[in-house]
Amino acid sequence: MNQEIINQKEYWNRELKAFDSIYTARKSSFSKWLDKVFRWDMFARYEYTFKHSEPIQNRTLLDIGCGTGVFSLEYARRNAKYVTGIDISEQMINVCINRAEKEGLSSLCEFLRSDLLEYKPNNNFDICIGIGLFDYIKEPQSVISKMCEVVTDRAIMTFPRFWTWRAPVRKVRLGLRKCAVYFYTKKRIEMLLNTAGFKRFEIEPVGKLFCVTAYVK
Repeated sequence: MNQEIINQKEYWNRELKAFDSIYTARKSSFSKWLDKVFRWDMFARYEYTFKHSEPIQNRTLLDIGCGTGVFSLEYARRNAKYVTGIDISEQMINVCINRAEKEGLSSLCEFLRSDLLEYKPNNNFDICIGIGLFDYIKEPQSVISKMCEVVTDRAIMTFPRFWTWRAPVRKVRLGLRKCAVYFYTKKRIEMLLNTAGFKRFEIEPVGKLFCVTAYVK
């Protein structure tokens, strides 16, 4: 595990509660209002992901960088056949496992501490997602290519846009916390997807993000 991944792992172990509160609404009313104003695209990417995952029922899914299970557990609630979530943070994985047990979803999902390049699935998945993943990967080509290899239908991804007011602010803020962050142009995303072997794809700007659905056939 290289130093950059170690730094990211330590960062997410520290920031677990702050990240989780964005989606779970465990914040003050003022903080919730700030999120709706400045982070509305994070809520929009959530809606985008599930809309472009349909049909979900009876399908298998892989959630890369699953965090606290926000997406994985929701897929299980929506009657996915089986969901696998992987993340480099042990603490994130422990939260996922505990929540799945608490909700009675353990038979529908599993959570593993791993990064995608280390992970060797027994079977391919119908859908693979990487939401908020490529923000933190310096060289994303190998990850995107692996995503293309492990799916039979489509991959859904998000990328932070390069030319936005938030990019330099976020770069400095996360840099001070020893967490590198990376930004993308549409042209670069197209190149990454084509090189990975996806047959067709849709790239949609959503606020400060690009939301992507890429198909293997």
